[in-house]
Amino acid sequence: MRIQILASSLEAAPKRHYASCYVINGTVAIDAGQVGLWGTPQQQSDLLHIFLTHPHIDHIATLPIFLENAWDPAKEAVVLHGSGETLQALHRHILNDIVWPDFVRTTLPERPFLRLQELRPEEEVEVEGLCVLPVEVSHIVPTLGFIVTDGRSTVVFGADSGATQRIWELAWQTPEPRSVFLEAAFPNSMSGLAERAGHLTPQMFAGEVLKMPRMENVIAVHIKARLRETIERELSALGIAGLTIAEGGETYEL
Repeated sequence: MRIQILASSLEAAPKRHYASCYVINGTVAIDAGQVGLWGTPQQQSDLLHIFLTHPHIDHIATLPIFLENAWDPAKEAVVLHGSGETLQALHRHILNDIVWPDFVRTTLPERPFLRLQELRPEEEVEVEGLCVLPVEVSHIVPTLGFIVTDGRSTVVFGADSGATQRIWELAWQTPEPRSVFLEAAFPNSMSGLAERAGHLTPQMFAGEVLKMPRMENVIAVHIKARLRETIERELSALGIAGLTIAEGGETYEL
């Protein structure tokens, strides 16, 4: 799998990573924080499926712009995959004819602008040669992590989550080699806030790694930009095999 972490800053993009979006093989995305500001309209229209972990703004910020950029009447409509709660929040608060046009209400069956596909936890979806398994994780709103496999390798997207269990139990059952994108949002000194907000610190990150099957790559993501230097230092001190700290704009062959 080829996975690109989209950059979200015009300056010092690798280190200043403010929003979340992963593009898989150029056709599938996990989240949509900066996808509407990425690449060319053609590149955006090649994205046929967007899987949303949850509706927090850093994960959907430019989705409305993407929907307009990517629409091509000669192609199948883009499919937005998410939990019922996420799709409802998107429709009610963003695509509501106030913040942005209600593309859900105005879409026509014979020529849809977009399609909504509700995900059910632990029911696999097959798209573009990938099997995507949504799994509930532990955040302050209903949130899904994703286990993605192409039959040759597996990538786990842990999403925004505090300490969790089920996604690691299911990851043990997947093909090797395995890789994981795991968040580390706050430094150890802010563990109380991390627990209340449903996020991880480096120390909590290490605890999640102990629950996982063997991972070829452990990629730390969702690091708060203002706190990055401290979090990087604390992550590096863990001595975790295969650990790298993600940068915006980076592409991984996994």
